[in-house]
Amino acid sequence: MDNKKEAIKALAREAALHPQEEMLAVDRKRQQLTVGIPRETSFQEKRVALTPDAVKLLVANGHEVLVETLAGIDCKFDDREYSEAGAQIVYGPEEVFKANIVFKVAPPTLEEVKYMPGKQTLFSALQLTTQPVETLKMLISKRITAIAWDYIKDETGIYSVVRAMGEIAGNTAVQIAGEYLSNTTGGLGLMFGGISGVKPLEVVILGAGTVGEFAARASLGLGASLKVFDDSMYKLRRLQNDLGQRLWTSTINPELLKTALATADVVIGAMRAPFGRTPCVVSEDMVRSMKSGAVVVDVSIDQGGCVETSKVTTHDAPTYRVHDVIHYCVPNIASRVSRTASYALSNIFTPILLFTGEAGGIAGVIKNDVGLRNGVYLYNGTLTNEIIGEAFDLPYKDLNLLIAAL
Repeated sequence: MDNKKEAIKALAREAALHPQEEMLAVDRKRQQLTVGIPRETSFQEKRVALTPDAVKLLVANGHEVLVETLAGIDCKFDDREYSEAGAQIVYGPEEVFKANIVFKVAPPTLEEVKYMPGKQTLFSALQLTTQPVETLKMLISKRITAIAWDYIKDETGIYSVVRAMGEIAGNTAVQIAGEYLSNTTGGLGLMFGGISGVKPLEVVILGAGTVGEFAARASLGLGASLKVFDDSMYKLRRLQNDLGQRLWTSTINPELLKTALATADVVIGAMRAPFGRTPCVVSEDMVRSMKSGAVVVDVSIDQGGCVETSKVTTHDAPTYRVHDVIHYCVPNIASRVSRTASYALSNIFTPILLFTGEAGGIAGVIKNDVGLRNGVYLYNGTLTNEIIGEAFDLPYKDLNLLIAAL
């Protein structure tokens, strides 16, 4: 047996020492991209995927950008700014959806997918609760490679776009609360925070994730007294460490929460659920015990809300009162500050597009960028997301196996 092992080792050494064919690196062929930026048509969606500054950078690197007329109008970017940045302004969705890469904020509608000739790349959000299966099937039939930007991770494993929108939502929620505490909107005439000799406002934040963290930062910066609730002790510890100070924190205990709400001037619902509906942690009875004129900003309304009395409102009619408590429950708060949100999106998307050109196309990026690969749910018309496949009873394949041959 020993002789046999030695013989095998000798053969292995001989094979290793045998002259090998030199493997030279093959230069990737840089690809010129044609990027289409359509005007968003979804309800209350006011953001745009790329700003004029981003377009200018892409054009300077040899890429072509098609921008549908008025695409940036809700962000105060006009067609002239895009044109001067080097974009080609097109006057209908038919042209912009012919680009080999289409960049959208909201998921595409069935009508928009019909404009796509096929074998293209689509970047957009993925919203399983609102995205009809017919749209998905048409994307499959047209052999589209679809990437959900809300599932793209950065080098540290963070969902970069979700994080950016969470930061905006947290900061904006505090601004909204301050607005509805003032006399001009029928509030009690209170200033958010406090000054010397005057008791500071009491703020209760439900959730210690990104939205909760930035709502806490903004509240503390204005001088408010703060209480934070979350079911995760890890998140509560992380929040205190990130803020660099000790806060009043607690897990969600109904009695403690009711006591905190009874004296709160502002409540910010910042809870998220990984799947499905956000847990409802504030009952109507708790709302009834709150101060008259207190403000609830339920950022969690995107997933159903974490306050029992919350119901979806719009930017045109954003508030209502229940038990004389003001409720603000507008989904997609980031669209309220659409220009800031568009800059944040553009800062994330532009490097991806530049890398796509350098990598010779989207296939090269998918193969080499694990973070972006995490957002791929269709690859050349093949469904690669297990959750979507099971939700819609559609066949799916492992993306890693599909790209192994690249």
